[in-house]
Amino acid sequence: MVRLSDLPDYEREHLLQKNMQPLGPTPWVPLSKPLSEMRVALITTAGLHFRDDPTFEFADATFRPIPGEENADDLVMSHSSVNFDRTGFQEDVNLVFPIDRFRELASEGAIGSLAEVHYSFMGAGLRPETYEGSVNALAGLLKKDRIDAVFLTPV
Repeated sequence: MVRLSDLPDYEREHLLQKNMQPLGPTPWVPLSKPLSEMRVALITTAGLHFRDDPTFEFADATFRPIPGEENADDLVMSHSSVNFDRTGFQEDVNLVFPIDRFRELASEGAIGSLAEVHYSFMGAGLRPETYEGSVNALAGLLKKDRIDAVFLTPV
């Protein structure tokens, strides 16, 4: 764990500006059907994308689609936090984007199916309200794909 006192001044100030009130209690949403019938999408904040996609900028509130049939080993990471160790991702993409584990869950019948497209954001750069437009657009895409549940891997 990096201590604030060990960071350069600009990075320490950047992080201190993000000191926000807790979000409050997590709302309880009862399941509408068994997990074995649910369609699941993965969303990560690891800044993942395919090599030909635009990279994430430092202050980027957009998202990148990750088609479910693509090979996740072809993903690259443009997450730009000095506080994030990429070693695990380089060894196994499932650490930040557990697509292979969810494919196994789907094939075992533990979940109903996987989304046609999953999504990646670049985390750690902006205040939550900055993402509102992108999140609203993403909600429409998830609804169109008939997604029942989302598995979020915050990085």
